[in-house]
Amino acid sequence: MAAHGSKKVIYAALAGNTLIALTKFAAAALTGSSAMLSEAIHSVVDTGNQLLLLHGLRRSARAADERHPFGYGMELYFWAFVVAILLFAVGAGVSIYEGVQKLRAPHLINDVYVNYVVLMFAFLFEGAAWWIAYKTFNRTRGEGDLWRAVRHSKDPAVFTVLFEDSAALAGLVVALIGIFLTDTAGLLWADGAASIMIGVILATAAWFLAQETKELLIGEAASPELGRGVEAIVADQLSVRHINELRTMHLGPNDVLLALSIDFYDNLSAGTVEATISKLERQIKKAYPEVTRLFIEVQSEWDHDRLAADEAAAQAGKDEDAP
Repeated sequence: MAAHGSKKVIYAALAGNTLIALTKFAAAALTGSSAMLSEAIHSVVDTGNQLLLLHGLRRSARAADERHPFGYGMELYFWAFVVAILLFAVGAGVSIYEGVQKLRAPHLINDVYVNYVVLMFAFLFEGAAWWIAYKTFNRTRGEGDLWRAVRHSKDPAVFTVLFEDSAALAGLVVALIGIFLTDTAGLLWADGAASIMIGVILATAAWFLAQETKELLIGEAASPELGRGVEAIVADQLSVRHINELRTMHLGPNDVLLALSIDFYDNLSAGTVEATISKLERQIKKAYPEVTRLFIEVQSEWDHDRLAADEAAAQAGKDEDAP
């Protein structure tokens, strides 16, 4: 379901950006607007980004094998990071370069009304793609504000499109202002300045995307709600004395690795412990289907704390030896 929703968002953005890019290039060639050319380049970059995200979704869906026993889910995070780099290097870089060139050699915009018409339709198409991405994201974000939900989202295919389309809408407004000032007030520098500002918007969006995907690439924990829910399930078992440790990591948007260390009462038989572990696995996976890999370690609380202290001391020694 999540993958289907992600693809729907990407296909909507891909169709809109392809049509918009062609239209913007035609308008830029006809009118000579630097801001419009920057917007056209932005749309081309977005189109390429959506193709990369679709490639990432397809690659991440491959089954686990001997070389990658935990599957390929994190490959989607890699391609989302590549998208952020391209948005910064190509989209922002070229837009700022075009703006600087226009400031060095400013000129009037021809057939300016062509730009107005193109920007209007582009805003409608981009707005429709943004609304689809927003609705898809809104169905999965739960409670809380939008920004917090984006920061905690584990599906880069959706929040990348949301970021890109938000930057695109902001860029269209800036392009409109720059073209309008050049046309009505005779401020020839405004068109080039708008192109630079579009580049700054793209660079900012790319930076935020890179930050979010970096966290997922290096291993981000599942939601606190999942952790608390699992703790409640474990604590409900009469044979469990103490939960030593609970760790989670997202291997994909809907692929969570869960590791548990549990201290059982000492007077239990091995069969009782095994039965409890099997029961826990069934209950946890039923309550949280995204937990696809579950490892439960049986260990006394004292031994766990002693090993944790030894590891902390060893790490402190490494930190002191580090230059």
